[in-house]
Amino acid sequence: MKSKLSGLIALAAAIVTASAVPSHAEDLKFQLTNGTNSVLTRFYSSPTGVDNWEEDVFGENVLDPGESVNITIADGRTVCKYDMRFEFEEGSDLDTTEDTQDLCELGSYTIHE
Repeated sequence: MKSKLSGLIALAAAIVTASAVPSHAEDLKFQLTNGTNSVLTRFYSSPTGVDNWEEDVFGENVLDPGESVNITIADGRTVCKYDMRFEFEEGSDLDTTEDTQDLCELGSYTIHE
């Protein structure tokens, strides 16, 4: 009886330990296409509910009309819903645009006018 009880305690401890291990975050990957007639100069993303935008994903680069780029968000988070902000070249007819998407299920995203 004592060995059965010890076995059950060990099994319960293993289950608690396994459930306490944090899950590993996976990088979020998708293809971004500029479907507008203006140069996309900045692209920001942040998990929904975060008050500040993360750094500009493009850095020094831009996305010309009709071009696509593969985006990887490797921020270590385990969330899927992200807010996105798109800024266009100065003098463009387009205003800054924002959208929210589930990036875990998104394979591609095209920004339109």
